[in-house]
Amino acid sequence: MSDFAIYPSLKGKRVLVSGGASGIGATTVAAFAQQGADIAFLDRDEEASKKVAGETGARFELCDLRDIGALRDAIASLGEFDVLVNNAARDDRHNWEDVTPEYWDERMATNIRHMFFAIQAVAPGMIKAGGGSIVNVGSNSWWQAQGGFPAYTTAKSAVHGLTRTMARDLGDHRIRVNSVVPGWIMTERQKELWVSPEALEEHLKRQCLPDMIEPVYVARMVLFLASEDSAMCSASNYMVEAGSI
Repeated sequence: MSDFAIYPSLKGKRVLVSGGASGIGATTVAAFAQQGADIAFLDRDEEASKKVAGETGARFELCDLRDIGALRDAIASLGEFDVLVNNAARDDRHNWEDVTPEYWDERMATNIRHMFFAIQAVAPGMIKAGGGSIVNVGSNSWWQAQGGFPAYTTAKSAVHGLTRTMARDLGDHRIRVNSVVPGWIMTERQKELWVSPEALEEHLKRQCLPDMIEPVYVARMVLFLASEDSAMCSASNYMVEAGSI
């Protein structure tokens, strides 16, 4: 990571990342720590959270983000923030024929609902501070018309609507709201559950670039959008998907 940029504007910034104990979230926490940010994260995995905190110096609160009351309490206990990264999600596969109303609602709670309520919780502090940056992590799965997890792709498509409407509602307060759109990122979870030689070969055919995408490249885009280098960027999608079609 030593060849990447340092953003002076991120030093001391108060940053909150949801789902910060693994995958893209953990890499993002580490990237902000390297920038000298005051980094905190939310997650429900205690063992993984302690590991990330020990490696980065980040603060954390254990929280099931599907419980909005617990989410609000966790954020309040951590303080106010200049940057929010709405990262937490799960891309569990499911057959459209098997989806029940209960499962659908649980998937929305897991993948989109908490994003709005995290914004609602941190925005007053950002308004008081005179501005801030909110980064919502989407997915290019629905852009590609990918099948096999309709509740997930529906929730992820909603991330972009949430981003644009909140950019409008919060823009007068100099709060920027953007989406980062990852492609197929080679997290440990993806490697364990979904990556096979056949699936990877087929996917790479759809990318313009021939390399697999590591989580660090999503984290670097998040850093840019959190920094003052992106001061005039809002209501937009920033793709990190190697030109996937």
